[in-house]
This record gives sequence, C-alpha cells and structure tokens, in this order.
Amino acid sequence: MKVLKFGGTSVGSIENICNVKDIINDGDRKIVVLSAMSGTTNQLVAIANDIANKVPNEAVDKINKLHEAYAITIDQLLTNKVLNNEVKDYTSGVFDFLVACTYKAFSISLENNIVAQGELLSTYMLNCYLKQEGISSTLLPALSFMRIDADKEPNISYIKQHFEIALNSVENSEIYITQGFICLDDNDEISNLQRGGSDYTATLIGAAIKAEEVQIWTDIDGMHNNDPRYVENTKPISNLSFDEAAELAYFGAKILHPQTVTPVRADNIPVRLKNTMNPDAHGTLISNITSENGIKAIAAKDHIIAIKIKSARMLQAHGFLKKVFEIFEIYKTPIDMITTSEVAVSLTIDDDRNLDKIIEELEKIAVIEVDKNQSIICLVGHSVVNHQDTYKLFQILQDVKIRMISYGGSKNNISLLVDTKDKINSLQKLNDYLFELVTL
Repeated sequence: MKVLKFGGTSVGSIENICNVKDIINDGDRKIVVLSAMSGTTNQLVAIANDIANKVPNEAVDKINKLHEAYAITIDQLLTNKVLNNEVKDYTSGVFDFLVACTYKAFSISLENNIVAQGELLSTYMLNCYLKQEGISSTLLPALSFMRIDADKEPNISYIKQHFEIALNSVENSEIYITQGFICLDDNDEISNLQRGGSDYTATLIGAAIKAEEVQIWTDIDGMHNNDPRYVENTKPISNLSFDEAAELAYFGAKILHPQTVTPVRADNIPVRLKNTMNPDAHGTLISNITSENGIKAIAAKDHIIAIKIKSARMLQAHGFLKKVFEIFEIYKTPIDMITTSEVAVSLTIDDDRNLDKIIEELEKIAVIEVDKNQSIICLVGHSVVNHQDTYKLFQILQDVKIRMISYGGSKNNISLLVDTKDKINSLQKLNDYLFELVTL
C-alpha cells in the first residue's frame, strides 16, 4: 500500500482538487494525507492572533469571510445536493466553533484547536467529493492515532499500534483519507507537528504500515538544485539519497519538512516528490541509493543568529565547552553550525525566543558578540567534501564576506554563513558555476 500526501496548493482550487481525484483514482488501495486548503492555516493563525490580542470583532470578521469562501468552494465542487448539504452542515459546525473560541481566553491549546480545523475541513470535503464521484473513500481521523510525547516527538509505538486499530475500525475502502499536521500531545490535547508537518505525518504512517512508497505531492516538479524563489533556471533533481534529502530539508529546502525522511529510512521506504499540476513529471525519488559524487543541490536557511563566545582564559579549560552547551540545552535551543579557534567559539541558532537569557548566561563566562540577519547556505551532494573541485567554491565567493564555514562535519554537506543581504547573490553565483558550467 502507498501513502500519498497532498499539500495545501494541491487542494487549493477546484481544478487542483479534481487533479487529486484523478491521481488517486487508479484502482489501488492507498492512504491519502491532506493538508489544509492553501491559505486556510494562515487565516486560522491570524484568527488566533486576534483572540490573543483581544480584538474578537476582527477575529469574527475573518471567520465569516473564510466561511463564505468555503461555501463558494463547496457549491462549485459538490453538485450532489445531499452531499452539498452534508458538507455545509459540517463546515457550519466548524465555523460556529471558531466563533465560540473568540469568547475564550487565549492559550496555546486554544490556538492549536483553531489551527487544526483546516485539515479537518479539507479531509471532510474531499471525502464527500470522492463519494459523489463514485470512488470508495473512508475518513480515518488522525487524532485517533497520531500522538507526540512530552518532548514533542512522535510516539512511534503508539502511532503504529493505534493506526492499525483505527484502520480496522472503519469499513474497507479503496482510499483512506486522513489529516496531516494535527495530532494529540501527551496530555490528550490537540497539537501539531509544526509547519510542513503533513509530510511528517505521511512518512510516520508509511513507516507504521511498511508502505511500498510514500509520495509527497506539491506544486513543483520535485526538489530543485537551487531555490527557485531566488534563482532563475533551477532544475529538478531526479534522485537523492536519504542523507542528501535530510540535509537539504533541514537547511531550507521548503518542499520537505526537515524530519520527513527520518521515519522511513531505516526500512528503506522510498519517498517520491511529485507535482499535482504535472503528474507525469518524474519528480524526485529519495532512497538509500547514492549516485555520483559532487554537489547536487543548494539550499538556504534564513533568520540565523551567529554568536561568538570569546574567552582567552577559559576556552582551553576542561569543561568550558560543556558549560556553553548546557546553557543552550537549558533553554532547549538547537545549534546549527559551530566552529572553534584558540580563543573563541562561534555558533549559530535559528530560535531567538530565549536569546536574551542565553546571552545573559554566556556573559558570565565569556565575552559575547551577536550578529543577526544571517543566512546559512548549504551545498549538498554525496561525498561532497572529497570532490576534487570543491575548493573552487571559495574562489567563486571571493567577493562575499563569509562569516563561518562548516566543512567536514558531514561528508555530504558544506555550510557557509553569510549576511542575508548577500544570500541571493551567493546562490546565483554558485548556481551559475555548479549547474551552468561556468568556468573560472
């Protein structure tokens, strides 16, 4: 059995929903994981923010406008009056719930409940549409099996056990539709897997059932060799290894949630990236197969903060680095890059929620310099650090001020830290040399 995940743009219009129907209606049993319709999650987050800011009238106005938009979509999609009324009754209940939320005190739990409604709406609507089209389809509620633990990590054993229970508790069907992104936490309250988490849902389910393949359907022909938002003439990559895909996802490739390949790589379950609007395109196949050496792709990660920790007296002292890392551990702040010299340690983070507290603690043991508005440019490929032409990269970027370099920590990744204002220029220069065969 395959698991197919469709993102927000894939169900963001009537035309795209029809494309999804055609893709999944091939006679094979499958599990379909859906995101919220494009734009819905942003609107729900805005509604939650209005409640947090104590402007309930603005929240209600947004709720009513979103309700009207869904009513129009339902009328266009569902011509069967019985199913049309059924979906409208369901959506009315959802939007009544959202209006009721505007009278409540804001909390993270309330926000999670509000944001979860997007996936509940899209799956209910698609399920009824498939029934209208004569396709055997059954809803499989994600909240009955998808759970995270106290550390906000997926509870793998629970998911596997309860997914099987959920699957056996519904009628046999050709297509099972479930929600991506949403889950329960260790207190049985609604939570989520963070932005892009529908990818993660799909591979968690894929691992639970030992799927034949997990497919991630978006609005682009697979993972590109550079960021098409900033660089012209990028091209899709036909094949990537799990290691290469994980590096690219972590360092900014928006097509994948950073943890997507983690659940399936141990069982060698391939992940295929496909385009809903161009289903015949090959896309990108992610597996345990490695191909040629050298750089295959470039990704960039913004909103990076560089912290230089300078202490000539203590850096060589036993236990100093342990003290530094313990501070970041206390405030649950991951480190992306790290370099050391005789008198200083430089590292980067992308989570600034506890930055002031971290700096306050670090200043007790060292002199601290902070640079904000930085970007990590990540160059990924099999055994890239061993490639004979890798050194030329630094000639290409001779006019760019490189703040940090991470080289050798992974044989598949070289990371460069630059000021964000230099990011696009750096991406284009690297693209021209690496993929357009510009010689030095």
